Amino acid sequence: MSKVEDFLTKEEEQAIVEAIRMAEKETSGEIRVHIEKTTSKVPYDRALEVFHDLGMDATELQNGVLIYVAVEDHNFVICGDKGINDVVPDDFWDCTKDVMANQFKTGNFKQGLIDGITRAGEQLQKYFPYHEDDTNELSNEISKG
Repeated sequence: MSKVEDFLTKEEEQAIVEAIRMAEKETSGEIRVHIEKTTSKVPYDRALEVFHDLGMDATELQNGVLIYVAVEDHNFVICGDKGINDVVPDDFWDCTKDVMANQFKTGNFKQGLIDGITRAGEQLQKYFPYHEDDTNELSNEISKG
């Protein structure tokens, strides 16, 4: 399963997009998932690059969250922008990563991603509640590299 296209089925992708939509429904925050085959860079550095490439650092409240997956490298990173990082508990991203890794170890990539999205969404809802004039600043679709 080294191809990005084989990582998730179309149905699994749709379930993840729906999880993003549901997580964002009650918050002004933005969540994205980016999947690519491999990276020659340090995964966190590559995730930050993708974060920037997707325009996630341009959200008004600096409350974007990216889940980056390098399929062939068996690596993933969660990175949040300054606004969300400043308010979540210090161990929040590590705990979220552990929850996701437990699902990934059993090959349940869809559920791992949904668990990560749900946890991020709960924090975004807590610290960045939805306002009537909020707009969905970024696509909910999974981006691929």
